[in-house]
Amino acid sequence: MKIVCYLLLIFSFLSIKANAQEERKFIRKGNDLYEEAMKDTAHTDTIKFNKAEVLYRKALEKRPDDAKWNFNLGNALYKQNNFKESSSKFEELAKKNTDKIDKSRSYYNMGNSLMMQKKLDESIDAYKNALRNNPNDLESKYNLLYAMKLKDQKQKQKQNDKNKDQNKNNKDKNKNKNKQNKDQNKDQNKNQNKDQNKDQQQKQQQQKQQPKISKENAERMLQALENNEKKTQEKLKKVKAAKTQQQKIEKDW
Repeated sequence: MKIVCYLLLIFSFLSIKANAQEERKFIRKGNDLYEEAMKDTAHTDTIKFNKAEVLYRKALEKRPDDAKWNFNLGNALYKQNNFKESSSKFEELAKKNTDKIDKSRSYYNMGNSLMMQKKLDESIDAYKNALRNNPNDLESKYNLLYAMKLKDQKQKQKQNDKNKDQNKNNKDKNKNKNKQNKDQNKDQNKNQNKDQNKDQQQKQQQQKQQPKISKENAERMLQALENNEKKTQEKLKKVKAAKTQQQKIEKDW
C-alpha cells in the first residue's frame, strides 16, 4: 500500500513538472516569434505577433495571474493594432503590480495604447501615473509632453474651426441682410415707380377727359368776355356820373 502511494506521488510530481515545462515552452516559443517579428523594421509582421499571442494565451490558461506573461500578451496585442484590448490588459496589470518599476511600465504601455486610440486625456493621465512610480523614466516624460502638445494643437484647431464657422455664419447673415435690404429697396422703388406711373396715367386720363375747345369757340368766348367787360365799365361810368350829378344839385341848393 505504501509503495502504491509513493508511486502516485511520484507520478503527480512528474505531471506538475511536465505541465510547467509545457507552459514555459509556450512562453519561449511566443517570445521567439515576438523577437523575430520585431527584427523586421520594414513592416509589421502581424502573423508572427498573432502566433505569439496564441502561445501566450495557452500558457496563461495554466497560470492566468502571471504578470510577465500577461505583459507579453499585452505587447503582442499592441503590435497587432488591437489597442483597445491592449490598453485594458496594461491597465489591469498596472493595478495589480506592486513593484513600482513594473507598475510604471504598465502605465507607460497603457498610455501608448490610449494615445493610438486618440484618447489624449486618458493617455496623459497614464503617463503621469507612470512618472509617479518612476520619475526618472525619460520615455514617459517624452510621451507625456508629446501627448500634451497634441492636445494643445487639437484645442487650437477646434477653436480655429469654431472661429471659421462663426465668421462664415456672420458672413452669411450679412449676405442675407444685404440681399434683404436690396430686395426691400427694389420693392420700394418698384412701388414708387408704380405709384408715379399711376399718377401720370391718371393725369393723362383727366386730360383726355377734358373737352377740347376749338379756335373759333375760344375766340367767341374771349369776345363775350370783352363785351361783358365793356358793359360792366359802362355801368360803372353811369353810376359814377349819376353820383356826380347828385352832388352838384345838392351843392347848388
